[in-house]
Parts: sequence; structure tokens; C-alpha cells
Amino acid sequence: MPSKQFSPDHEALIALFPEGVAPRATLVALGLSHSTISARCRPGRVWQRPIPGVIVLSSGPLSRAQLHRAALVHAGPRAMITGIEAARLHGLTRLPPGEAVHVLIPHTSGVSSWGFATVERTVHLPDPVVIERVPVAPLARALFDAARRMTDLPAVRAMIKEAVGRGLCDPRDLHREIELGSTIGSALPRRVVHEIHAAVRSASEAWAREILRRSGLPEPEWQVELEDQDGVFLGHADAYWAEVGLLWRITWAEFRLDDHGPDPAPARAGAIVVETLPSQLRDNPLKVIEQLRKAYETAAGRPPPPIRISGNGRRPFRSAGPASSARRRCE
Repeated sequence: MPSKQFSPDHEALIALFPEGVAPRATLVALGLSHSTISARCRPGRVWQRPIPGVIVLSSGPLSRAQLHRAALVHAGPRAMITGIEAARLHGLTRLPPGEAVHVLIPHTSGVSSWGFATVERTVHLPDPVVIERVPVAPLARALFDAARRMTDLPAVRAMIKEAVGRGLCDPRDLHREIELGSTIGSALPRRVVHEIHAAVRSASEAWAREILRRSGLPEPEWQVELEDQDGVFLGHADAYWAEVGLLWRITWAEFRLDDHGPDPAPARAGAIVVETLPSQLRDNPLKVIEQLRKAYETAAGRPPPPIRISGNGRRPFRSAGPASSARRRCE
């Protein structure tokens, strides 16, 4: 009988299944009877059944890897780990404790949660990454799924900020998950992502002001709204040199909370627009200084556009000084 072939060689049987975790149906297909399997899973015997249909070919407490594998075997094909356990597999350490294993499955599957295996059906099933032979949701999805089930803001903040701070997760991916995923429980991760956005903006403003100080360029107007001579709104400028019509923006293409892209209105109205990534401010300030100096010189060599600052800081368009004077101030 096949059961006699496998029964004496316990190590060979374990080797067939990752972490020694097997579907009961597969063991039966290999020749083991239901009664033999049940006998080996009785209390004090050599195997155990943590979830119906899932057999662990060893006794004693389950390792974390065995918990992962048991949840995946229970969830079935295309299942992947998400949430806290997935974040841990991705390398995060600032995570809340717990042994529950959260798995994602296709929305057409009929598998339900059982014990430590929390099963979630989803229409937005991502492509998994494989870590330690385990299919795992991408980190942004894992963080979002984890945060939706957490109620402690500091814990959510610590988890997400570790991932972003260590460069393991792009905030844009987090935002996409928030927008695509369920709104239930999304308030905390949404709040933390906006906190990160605000922190990046604050740091970028400090870098930008230091770059301007080093550049030798005239002091611009900071954080202003612009309009044309007819009062039509043209957009926001992080810095604007009205005397030459030069606009500087810190572009958030690397951390954009929308997909609209840069606004072309100021350029159409005649402004010269320089856009700089936050990472360029941080990593390559000399190149940014060079770009701004060249743009200022170009802007000063032509008639200034009919653009003015709107709002409380509204002032009439004023012409630039001689181009030669502007160029001297760039040197």
C-alpha cells in the first residue's frame, strides 16, 4: 500500500511540503488514509491539525513560518500574506505583536477565516513578491491592509514611517492603495500619509531657501498665487521673481497625491518655469543653483510677462531692470 511506503520515512514525507505543512487532501492522494492522518493528529501524537484540512507534520508550538504556510494552505491557490506578517517579511520591525496571519485571496474564492488565519477576499489582488519562499503582498498593500485593522494611531505612524524612512516603500504607492482600497478603516493610514507629505514639504522649503541663499539670486516672493493681467488665476509659485517673470516650483512628481501633473498655465502666460524635485534639492543643490541662475538670466533677457501676484499680496506688474544688471546679480 502507498501508506506503507511513506509511513516509515517521515523525513521524506516532510521534505515534500514547505515547512512540513500539508493539505490533508494531498496526503490522502499520496496514499495515507483519513484514519491514519486523524490518528497521528490526536493530542500527544506526532502531527497536528491547526486548521481543518491543514496538517502540520510535527508536534509542538508552530513556528512563524509554519503559521504562514498553514494560512496559505488553508486559503488555497493564489493566496498571499498581507498585513503585519507581510510587513515583517519585508523587513519592518516597528510592528505590533500578534500571531494572526492575514491572507488575501481572489474575490471569487469561498474560503473563510479560521483561527489564526484571517482571510480577506479582494477584487484588487496584487501580484505577489516572494520572500523566503512565501508569496507576500507588496509592502504598500501590506501596510494599508495592516493599518485598516489597527486602532492605535502611534502604532500606525511608527509602522508606515519606518517603511518610508528606510526607503522600503514609496509614499505614492501607499496613496494609490488608499485610493483603490476599501474606505473602511482607511482614516489612520490616510492621516499618516498626509503627515509624511507635510514633513517632506517642510524639509523641501528649508532646502530651497538655503539653495537660494547660496545662489546669489535676488530674493523672490515666496508661496504666492499668480494671475494674468485680466485677473485669471494661473496657479501657485513656491518662489516667483516678478521683475523677470521666473517661477520656481518644487514639483511633487515623486510624492504626488494626484495624477494631474504640472499646470502649464503660467508658461502659456509667458513665465519661465523651473520645476525641481525634493530629492534634487537634497542631493544635488549645485545643479539646482546652476539651473536657476541660467533661467534667471534667460528671463531677464526678454520683456517680462504680464503676470502679477494675486490675493492680499497683489501688486501690479513691474518691469525688470536691465538684463545686464540682472545677469550681474546671478554671478
